[in-house]
Amino acid sequence: MRYSWMVACEVMRLCPPNPGAFREAIKDFTYSGFTIPKGRKTHWTPYSTHKDPQYFPDPEKFDPSRFKGSGPVPYTFVPFGGGPRMCPGKEYARVLVLVVMHNLVTNFRWKKTIPDEKIIYNPFPVLVSGLPIRTEPHA
Repeated sequence: MRYSWMVACEVMRLCPPNPGAFREAIKDFTYSGFTIPKGRKTHWTPYSTHKDPQYFPDPEKFDPSRFKGSGPVPYTFVPFGGGPRMCPGKEYARVLVLVVMHNLVTNFRWKKTIPDEKIIYNPFPVLVSGLPIRTEPHA
């Protein structure tokens, strides 16, 4: 299921399950020419690195092979956060995603009921009708 997890990681890179979090600056620092004072609340988002061409060339392309071998540079792929505040359910989520993917792919045929459904950004990309599908068990 190694390739299945690479596919799941690429999906989470393009549309992270966590939109980010707030942190409090523990000391004054400068970022992109702006001084952030100690105590100021900041917001981080996985999109800041997940779509950075420095770490993920051609960032809009769906390419599961990005996760071959050792994968991306540490702290550039953070769908579950990182460091001491990493989501404690990460491994449970990984197992659950793989089991669901395996069962849906091996036991059902899928067909989109709206083939050319439009995508809106609100603020994240979502399908207008929620991607309704019809599933049929494999014969």
